[in-house]
Amino acid sequence: MNFVVLVGRLTKDPIVNYTQGGSSMTKTSIAVDRRYKSENGPTADFINLVAFGKTGEFIEKWFHKGDPIAVTGRVQTGSYEKADGTKVYTFDVIVENVEFVPKPKQRTEDTANATPAPEGFMDVAADDPNGMPF
Repeated sequence: MNFVVLVGRLTKDPIVNYTQGGSSMTKTSIAVDRRYKSENGPTADFINLVAFGKTGEFIEKWFHKGDPIAVTGRVQTGSYEKADGTKVYTFDVIVENVEFVPKPKQRTEDTANATPAPEGFMDVAADDPNGMPF
């Protein structure tokens, strides 16, 4: 099964191109952080994304360079020969679905000094009428 899930940040603004027949194709790329970082090696992988039709137009309308994004799709490899005779291999993810990812919150003095809640819980003030439903 060829199925890919990626969460990262766009490395450039999406570009939509239209064929003479009116079909659209959008290209961009995503930086995906590596789980384990080596001291001198790269900390992210840069992966080309290609989206067709409404999916690509949606990406172009709502996402820009630096925005967090989640995509699902499939890997497609290929190759072509340059004018000088060298062979170039391609690796793209064909996007089939895209989702918004919340941007990280800015750290403020209040959050920097706050005591973290135990794992899986969040602090709710006792006098907060919207806090607990019971």
